[in-house]
Amino acid sequence: MRLLDKLFAPMIDRRIEAFESDLISRQCEEVETMYRTMRGWRHDYHNHIQTLLALAGDENEAVKNYLLDLNNDLTTVDTVIRTGNVMVDAILNSKLSLIREKKIEVNAKAVVPKNLSVSEIDLCSILGNLLDNAIENARTADKPWIRVFLGVMKGSLYLSVSNSMADLPQKEGERFLSRKGKGHGFGLGRIDRMAEKYGGTVNRQFEEGVFATEILLPLPDKTGQ
Repeated sequence: MRLLDKLFAPMIDRRIEAFESDLISRQCEEVETMYRTMRGWRHDYHNHIQTLLALAGDENEAVKNYLLDLNNDLTTVDTVIRTGNVMVDAILNSKLSLIREKKIEVNAKAVVPKNLSVSEIDLCSILGNLLDNAIENARTADKPWIRVFLGVMKGSLYLSVSNSMADLPQKEGERFLSRKGKGHGFGLGRIDRMAEKYGGTVNRQFEEGVFATEILLPLPDKTGQ
């Protein structure tokens, strides 16, 4: 079975990549549209607040303070994560919305450098598969949570996803098995193959109640920080 996996995996990967490329491209368009809408909305409401402040005059101190507080909130609030890469924004914000819908506590910080050695499609596929696996595990826990970090470390792009889980994961040799049962878990193998493709490393650790995956993908300038 392992031999068949190795033979068919590249073909399946190509089909998945084509599907993901189309899906992520459409998500990118949606995210860019959302960014434009938010910028327009915030600009308009800043103008509305300034007009109301002028109408309030000096006699309505309480109203002016309230409007100033609204203006400050509008300046600082941001409903989406902006990593610096629109494709990563699309997949990450899509998954974060799904995580929140499932009532899973989530904390995410992500910054993507401009110069990458990994293709954006592959990076999004790695991140998407990591988060799908984290969601699958976290939902089994009494107090579900997921932590996501994406940034630069030691000249490499560093991805870290950790999550709560009810039980220790099952393994077959060195491979972790999907909770969905036999025949699933292809995403885990795909992550490993893509990391290997770019000379990266995958490190999975687990202890009671917690599962964590760390991935390092070399950047074009390996000395960059």
